[in-house]
Amino acid sequence: MGKVSRGAKCSVEGCDRDAVRSLDPEKVHAAGLKIKSERRAFLCKEHYKEYKKATKKDRVVERWRKIAL
Repeated sequence: MGKVSRGAKCSVEGCDRDAVRSLDPEKVHAAGLKIKSERRAFLCKEHYKEYKKATKKDRVVERWRKIAL
């Protein structure tokens, strides 16, 4: 049973909603979200959606890179 299922709160500054995902804080910070420094970054549904939109181009390029190999 992980922290998200136990009711962890969103790590983004100013947000107090329940988290749905746990990610690497370096990647979340690189995507432009301001988080409290922790070992893991917990994101609510809305902030996870923002994270996915911000990293979409990187994920597409990574997929292309895997196909080219």
